[in-house]
Amino acid sequence: MIRVLLADDEEMVRDALALLLDREPDIEVVATAADGAAAVRLALAHRVDVAVVDLQMPTMDGIAVVGELARVLPGCRVVVLTGHGGPAALRRALASGARGFLAKGAPGAALADVVRRVRDGQRYVDPVLAADVLTAPPSPLTPREAEVLALAAADRPVRDVARALFLSPGTVRNHLSAVTAKLGVPTRAEAHRLAQENGWL
Repeated sequence: MIRVLLADDEEMVRDALALLLDREPDIEVVATAADGAAAVRLALAHRVDVAVVDLQMPTMDGIAVVGELARVLPGCRVVVLTGHGGPAALRRALASGARGFLAKGAPGAALADVVRRVRDGQRYVDPVLAADVLTAPPSPLTPREAEVLALAAADRPVRDVARALFLSPGTVRNHLSAVTAKLGVPTRAEAHRLAQENGWL
């Protein structure tokens, strides 16, 4: 029997997934959690084989849960579920140790199949999400522009960024201006969001 934990901050989603998995003869949902911290605590308490976690949850997101479970319960395999899985999220999830990455819009039977696969040591990445990663455009930013944008984020003062990178405020402004022009967006906040979504930061 494969012991599974489900973690999602939406109760209806948790209940629906639990009903779906409990119909499988070889899978038992032994715990559910509404946030990341509870997911880690319950996974440990129940010594689960597979944790199915939402990418975006309170207290600790799915990526952080993957990393923490790898540390405290290394035998547990993690499948990350997402409703908004971009290339950056997929790369981060896999880099943190997730064994599966599945879109919430996938067919119902797919989750049970993925749970079995990752329990047996295989990996699974939703084909649509994998295609998005493979076809994602390369970053148009230079390494220095990416560094400045990452540190500046949406609204960090230019002086603070300049001080941290040992640059003049004018140089930081020039880099940020080049970034917004290259990405075709009007503001630094939009540039930061776009770069994060595409995995360029």
